[in-house]
Amino acid sequence: MTKAPNFVFFVSFVVKSHYSIQTKPEKCMGKTPSRWFAETETQVQFNHLDPMEIVWHGHYVNYLEIVRSVLLTSVDYNYPQMKASGYVWPVIDLHIRYVAPAKFAERLKLRAEIVEWENRLKIAYLLTDGATGRRVGRASTTQVAVELATGEMCFVSPPVLFEKLGLTPP
Repeated sequence: MTKAPNFVFFVSFVVKSHYSIQTKPEKCMGKTPSRWFAETETQVQFNHLDPMEIVWHGHYVNYLEIVRSVLLTSVDYNYPQMKASGYVWPVIDLHIRYVAPAKFAERLKLRAEIVEWENRLKIAYLLTDGATGRRVGRASTTQVAVELATGEMCFVSPPVLFEKLGLTPP
């Protein structure tokens, strides 16, 4: 039995990004938004399609990662900063609701916002058609802090997350 080669490649699909820390609440995702959100756009590529010529459901996770990275960069706590702070933040839960199919060459607007941070990092996502605003999907991810030195999961988010969000740690 031969072992498959280990290799990883990354392709960036981000075309345009916008992120902001809100000071005045405005309506988004059907509720008052958090103070921390980011938006970016991507275009559906041919290799994202399934045999029915719509985006294969597994590619939506890539879209979430694109906008999550933009969001975490906006608060200066993306993966390199997490590791440097002594924590990793694995995704422990992922939910996706597919509302409408995305198709080849469609421009997707991706939005992510931090909705929980005290005991875990929960991010809510909204994916819409960039031209029409039609909802394509909603999702959420939950990440927890794990101390690099011990491998222990933290039941309360570490102070560094609160500091990055501009909050006083509990």
